[in-house]
Amino acid sequence: MVKPGIKQTEVGTTPSDWEAKQLRDFQPFVTSGSRGWAAYYSEIGAPFIRITNLSRESIYPDLADTRYVSVPPNDVEGIRTRLRTGDVLISITADIGIVGYVSDEIPTPAYINQHIALVRFNPLEVCPKYISYFLASGDSQKAFQALTDSGAKSGMNLTTVSNIWAALPPTVEEQQAIADALGGADALIESLEHLLAKKRQIKQGTMQALLTGQLRLPGFEGEWEDKSLIELAQGKKELFDDGDWVEAEHIVSSGIRLVQTGNIGVGRFLEKDDRKYVSESSFVSLRCKQIHKGDLLICRLADPAGRACVLPDIEEERMITSVDVTIFRPSEDEIDRRFLANVFSATAWFQAVSDRCGGTTHKRISRNSLGQIRLKLPPLAEQTAIATVLADMDAEIAALDAKLAKARALKQGMMQTLLTGRIRLV
Repeated sequence: MVKPGIKQTEVGTTPSDWEAKQLRDFQPFVTSGSRGWAAYYSEIGAPFIRITNLSRESIYPDLADTRYVSVPPNDVEGIRTRLRTGDVLISITADIGIVGYVSDEIPTPAYINQHIALVRFNPLEVCPKYISYFLASGDSQKAFQALTDSGAKSGMNLTTVSNIWAALPPTVEEQQAIADALGGADALIESLEHLLAKKRQIKQGTMQALLTGQLRLPGFEGEWEDKSLIELAQGKKELFDDGDWVEAEHIVSSGIRLVQTGNIGVGRFLEKDDRKYVSESSFVSLRCKQIHKGDLLICRLADPAGRACVLPDIEEERMITSVDVTIFRPSEDEIDRRFLANVFSATAWFQAVSDRCGGTTHKRISRNSLGQIRLKLPPLAEQTAIATVLADMDAEIAALDAKLAKARALKQGMMQTLLTGRIRLV
């Protein structure tokens, strides 16, 4: 039973004063790009927007990886496919239903190819930015997915685009208010993304300088020591050893935790939902080696080979790891393992590992080759100081990451309430 003030429409329940319409009801201009654009590619010129410039995360095209075209001023195809502020873009081949909105921040002229439909509305009749947000919302995306699943994998035609449904508030002013509110959420997300990218770039530069000795922290001086990994392990197998050969038949739903190669990220541990375990009997029969909090785990298998992390407290009583992971336990009287985890996240390290990798289909480095890699190491106190600086930067980045995730979740909540009329702004 539908509640008072609510009605059932082709796009679900809406307030009774909203209207569900197909895009064709607004008599928009609908077109797509042509196939002959390759002849106009150039190093500079007008932005050429492709599906790769569109995203399901935002209605605003990303011009970071943009091709350019040089089009004769009177070219018919150029005039037909030239974008205007307020145009709505929809991908119609391959990944169907990605929505874009042409804001006044896109340099003009700009153009599209045959994989994108352009829908141009009369802004006095409908707010095109609102339409963009509506088509990018969850329910509309499910409709696009249903269309794809029903056999339109090769693409949508312009008639199908014109038949797409949208639910709209009764006035352009209310539509604009909703679009502005969601635009504000997008602006916050974009500012956080830019700040996060800047912080990560700064951290990379700081890592490069501190881990190579180009930049020394105050109070530290003197030469750095040159040692191989196997020397840091004192040549002892128990301090530099591989995990265990665990196969599918040994995997069970509970027992002794198996840390897999997929759990090892670049400089950090990656927890997964599909956690694997081995039984006590398998642990004994395979003569497995336990790993412990604080161990350095180095994945010898791509991608990338050589990625490593310090094993954190993952609240498991006992743990083992797989054969493609080297367990490294340098003396804590000589090495700060957090420092080494940062060294193992640097470009120079991955190059050194890559140079020693073998295999064609599956690239990997042997434990022996891994052990021969030499490192430049400062005294322990300087290692700790460097690791602390980088850990503080990581904490700042993690806090920004969490803030960004919260902003994205907030925007999704706003879309669910504003685009369905559960909350009215006018």
